[in-house]
Amino acid sequence: MPTYIADVRDSSGKSKKEKINADNLRKAREKLTGKGLRVTTIKKTQSFDISQIKMDDINAALSSVKVKDRAIFSRQFAAMVNAGVAMVRALAILAEQCSNPKMKKALLEIGLEVQQGTNLSDAMRKHPDCFDKLYYSLVQAGEVGGVLDEVLNRLAKFLEDRARLQNQIKSAMAYPVTVGVLALLVFLGMTMFLIPVFAKIFQDLNAPLPPLTVVMLAISGFLRSPWLFVLIVGIIAAVIAFQQFYKTPAGRLTIDRLLLKLPLFGDLNEKSCVAIFCRTFGTLTRSGVPILLSLEIVGDTASNQVIANAIDSSRREVQQGGMLSLALQKEQVFPPLAIQMMSIGEETGELDSMLMKVADFYEDEVEQAVKALTSILEPLMMVVLGAMVGVILLSMYLPMFSIFDKLG
Repeated sequence: MPTYIADVRDSSGKSKKEKINADNLRKAREKLTGKGLRVTTIKKTQSFDISQIKMDDINAALSSVKVKDRAIFSRQFAAMVNAGVAMVRALAILAEQCSNPKMKKALLEIGLEVQQGTNLSDAMRKHPDCFDKLYYSLVQAGEVGGVLDEVLNRLAKFLEDRARLQNQIKSAMAYPVTVGVLALLVFLGMTMFLIPVFAKIFQDLNAPLPPLTVVMLAISGFLRSPWLFVLIVGIIAAVIAFQQFYKTPAGRLTIDRLLLKLPLFGDLNEKSCVAIFCRTFGTLTRSGVPILLSLEIVGDTASNQVIANAIDSSRREVQQGGMLSLALQKEQVFPPLAIQMMSIGEETGELDSMLMKVADFYEDEVEQAVKALTSILEPLMMVVLGAMVGVILLSMYLPMFSIFDKLG
């Protein structure tokens, strides 16, 4: 219960301060008046009370809303709206069964605002962690056109496709990352614990050591010395510096341009960005969002700054009366096939349908590229792991031949 501090006067006219607990300011004033006191000023204290902290608020602050969470909500919300369930009741039901704390808290607050007369899109706009610009813009278009359930179904389909694409890329990277971590642990374990045992034997026997063994012993000594902590601190500092550099406009543009030119991964990044652009832009235009606003939203939600800059330049040219396909072609970022398909869509007046077809094509291309990348990385990582272990063992067993000759 809130605490209030009041400047009051008693029946004799003497001034004093009074502290009182009440549900609100009006009740606090009534309690003081009931004691025969005349209230001059009253205000709520700002003291911190740890008992006021709720576990739900902590969970909501620590959790994050993923694409899958938004897709599930969109599908369920569309079904309830289509079935004629009142929007406020639908939001309350979905909030009750929502497993994500942040999404649950947002839905409860959105439901209260909608109940008070606020538009759904305006209420969602206040929760950018749960609903981005793309989401509430589509909802706004659905509200204006009276086809909210249809727009929500499109949103659900769009988010499900996007989640599937992200899962494909993550699954492709899971194996090489796992093997890479395993290789690093094996290398550290053998150099820090196995090599010192052999080093003591070589030292006792005073055996001549080949260059490979000398190098491995030096690495082992370094990893067991205080310089290892200096190396760790240096790596952490480099990672932080990289993150800060990436947050700058020039840094993000430089790194994102490099990501598009990487061997193996560059082609995958380009196809993935094109698929996301076409799917997002097609969904927006099909839902009735104006083309210039659609381009602005797609540019803001693009994951690659090079693609975002190309979209922004194209938007300015379209604003001046140019064609989207020609504007994108000048940027030399999108593949020729995608440009030609967009050009045909503009000529036939079916740009949204053509964008969806391009998105389907490049999503299939991404899927095939992921499979090809996985088939290359799996044996490659095994070879790297085997070579790493082999080099360590070879460096330890090579001096044995000299030792055997010496003993013989």
